[in-house]
Amino acid sequence: QVQLVESGGGLVQAGGSLRLSCAASGRTFSSYDMGWIRQAPGKEREFVARISWSGRGTSYADSVKGRFTISRDNAKNTVYLQMNSLKPEDTAVYYCAASGTIATMRPDYWGQGTQVTVSS
Repeated sequence: QVQLVESGGGLVQAGGSLRLSCAASGRTFSSYDMGWIRQAPGKEREFVARISWSGRGTSYADSVKGRFTISRDNAKNTVYLQMNSLKPEDTAVYYCAASGTIATMRPDYWGQGTQVTVSS
């Protein structure tokens, strides 16, 4: 069983930055892909970013490419999402996801979510 706990969300002005963190339990953190999925009010869930178990492979949604960076520290069982040049349309609950097929929003494990609000 894997437990995921997100932190780092909050309120920020457009153009600002936030860094989300996701701490994972379990000894096999370094063996599976990690990622982030978000859901804006009244909208469907949307893939944001994914990172391979080794950290060498990453992928991003077109809407965040060039602004967001995903990374991981396997020694700390933590994955990060650095979000720069934030826009009001980035406002959403951001969920950490682990294993499974994250890009198609079918991970094996979900965090509880952290709210990100970008004001214009």
